[in-house]
Amino acid sequence: MKSTAAVGGRPDDIEAQFYEALRAGDLAALMACWADEDDIFCVHPGGLRLVGVAQIRASFEALFARGAPQIRYEDVRRVETLATSVHSVVEKMTLAMPDGEAEAVVVATNVFQKTAQGWRMVAHHASPGAIGEATARTEGAQTLH
Repeated sequence: MKSTAAVGGRPDDIEAQFYEALRAGDLAALMACWADEDDIFCVHPGGLRLVGVAQIRASFEALFARGAPQIRYEDVRRVETLATSVHSVVEKMTLAMPDGEAEAVVVATNVFQKTAQGWRMVAHHASPGAIGEATARTEGAQTLH
């Protein structure tokens, strides 16, 4: 597979490159989206916290060994400052099941930081979601704590 390294751009560009690399099963392109820092972290749905480039790389390498995921992201919500951008997204994946295809929904938070190399991902935290998750819940929102 041809690898396309992340070139900086805006946080939205890095996020698009990250998900394209996931769909393509391109480990080099996916890792080019990440900052090269000891403290970056990733949490896959139901998984442990992975810290550092080596652990994150190994986790995606294992994922790609099973095939590239059919994944798309939507409903991006952003909180941005000059040097940090936090995105809440809904990921939808098509899974091959014994009785046909099924859709899985994941809610993820992607954190980007402006580095000397441009914007890079510093955190990806994903949790199981529910069908209909992308429906905006802004009206009647309640404070939980």
